[in-house]
Amino acid sequence: MSLNNLTIKPNNHRVYQCPFEKKLELLNLLIKENAGKSIVVVTAKDSKTIEEGLENSEIKVIEDRILIKEKELYSQIIIGFDMPIKNIVYMARASKATENSFMILDASEQKDLHFIEMLLGRAIKQEKREGFEYSVIEKEKGRFEKKKSFEKPKKDFKKDAKPKDDRWKKKKKAPNRFLGKDENGKAIFSGKSGERNHRYDGTPRDKWDAPKVTGKKINIKAHKPKRDD
Repeated sequence: MSLNNLTIKPNNHRVYQCPFEKKLELLNLLIKENAGKSIVVVTAKDSKTIEEGLENSEIKVIEDRILIKEKELYSQIIIGFDMPIKNIVYMARASKATENSFMILDASEQKDLHFIEMLLGRAIKQEKREGFEYSVIEKEKGRFEKKKSFEKPKKDFKKDAKPKDDRWKKKKKAPNRFLGKDENGKAIFSGKSGERNHRYDGTPRDKWDAPKVTGKKINIKAHKPKRDD
């Protein structure tokens, strides 16, 4: 069934939310509100039960399997009492309407509505009638609420109150002191210090006391031009 077969405007598709036990009551109300127009009620099954509950006996009630065979059947208003036997059959229902296509759905049928909306390429406008509401949001919220598998303990990023290990604490370097000389005449110091930094007598070695290497001086005589005799 193609979208080209639909003659009604997008805004004339309508879903009425209604608890299952109040569907017949809402159906009779919609028929009264549209008195004077041709109305056909369509159901997926059990059309006889719906016929028995109608206050207007002139209203025609048919099942989907018959609707799709009735090529010449058209009505100003098509009222779907429930979801069609297949999602694509909604297109057949709506194609039989010349003005409006209604559906009366309970909460359990709402979950399959989006498949029909995907076929249409747009959302169907929903309407709540006073006295026929049901709390879709509260019910669906509990259904799709994310379940918590377990509570992971949150990591405490605060610094621990435990004392730090002093081994890694930066220690103040003690001054290196000359302690004397050993039996070989070598200087002894309190810290790690070799002879490369101190003289044998314990005095610090001056890094500038080594003789400086100077460049070799070259005397360059000025070149005098030759005189012509």
